[in-house]
This record gives sequence, structure tokens and C-alpha cells, in this order.
Amino acid sequence: MTAASLHHILYVEDDPDIQTVAQISLEVVGGFALKTCSSGGLALSVVKDGYTPDLLLLDVMMPNMDGPTTLNELRKIPATAHTPVVFMTAKVQSSELEFYRSLGAIGVIAKPFDPMELSAQVNKLWLERE
Repeated sequence: MTAASLHHILYVEDDPDIQTVAQISLEVVGGFALKTCSSGGLALSVVKDGYTPDLLLLDVMMPNMDGPTTLNELRKIPATAHTPVVFMTAKVQSSELEFYRSLGAIGVIAKPFDPMELSAQVNKLWLERE
């Protein structure tokens, strides 16, 4: 993939207010095509139904299936087995950041995020991923 190929983002976030702010930021400000899911289970269904994102953007703390568990399950599906992932979380201490990177994350975006900077943060992580 080239840097220009980042277009489709699968965003998994359980909080509807955060979903809305991120959607506006990523679609309107960033120009990305965003597919938003309110749970890990829904994200798995969407991918199994044929949606193939360029990037996974996962909330860490969600009920039923957290972000790391969602990523583990998405890795079992061929379409997302190697898709770059970014976690979004308020838990950003160094040991936590190391854990997310050990799961293969190309980066972590701290919550609360700046809506005017979110798309730039995502794009920067995408460009620096290799």
C-alpha cells in the first residue's frame, strides 16, 4: 500500500458522542471514508460481510469485546489479517503504549482527542507506519 491509499477506515467506538465527533473530523476535515461500528462484534460482522478497510481505528475500552480482543478476532479474518491498526484510548501510560505496540499497533491516539487534529494524527501514523 502506498500513503495515498489510505481512504477506508473501520472505526470501532461504543460511545455515540465520540463516534459523531470522530466521524465529522475524519470525513469532513480529513476526507476519509469512515465505517463506524459501535462494538467489536459488529466490526467482525461488517468485515465478514465483505468490507475491507485500509486502516483499523479501535477504541480500547468497550463492553463485551474490548479493542485488543476485537483486533485479535479481526486478525483471524483474511481481509484484516494484516490491516494496520491504531488504538484510541485514555490509557496512555508507557506500559500501556508498549502493550498496544506489542499487539501490532502503528500508533495510539490519546483521548480526549482534538477533533481538528484527529485526521492529521491518523494520516501521520499512516505515513510513518513502515
